[in-house]
Amino acid sequence: MEDHDLLLKFADPASRNLAFNQLVRKYQQRVYWHVRKMVVSHDDADDLTQDVFVKVWHNLATFRQDAQLFTWIYRIATNECLGFLQSKRRKFFLPLTDVSAELAAQLSADPGLAENEVELKLQQAILRLPDKQRLVFNLRYYDEMPYEQMAEVTGTSVGALKASYHHAVRKVEQYVTNADTPATG
Repeated sequence: MEDHDLLLKFADPASRNLAFNQLVRKYQQRVYWHVRKMVVSHDDADDLTQDVFVKVWHNLATFRQDAQLFTWIYRIATNECLGFLQSKRRKFFLPLTDVSAELAAQLSADPGLAENEVELKLQQAILRLPDKQRLVFNLRYYDEMPYEQMAEVTGTSVGALKASYHHAVRKVEQYVTNADTPATG
């Protein structure tokens, strides 16, 4: 079902629940994986995905349709992820490197990734990026999102996103290259 039709059904109180259920089915998996790439933990990603759709439910009636529905939902998901990571740092008084180390440990414990050394190494490299660079990298690399749509999701200019993605790619390449080099000495 097209987003426009979902929004029309949602506007009608008689079909609101059905429309919302269809919207969740349409976007839940994409939102979950977007969130999961940022927070790593399945449980945290599940909770945040649910929080995203609760916010969508409460705010969909006021959605102005300035952007695509998908973009608007991704923006909510992105803000939830960034807020979650910030609160995690504040709650435990952790610097960025400690949060990255904690997330990397969760990655290493993931049985699906433990078997795929290349993907594990890539994910570890991505976790070393600052949150916003990681977000930009994930949106561009995994979701293949155009910069214009990324600008709507993040509220950042296309030029800044291109620069951020370029820096993220260089950092990831550098980490992966250095991780492949055996230690000497």
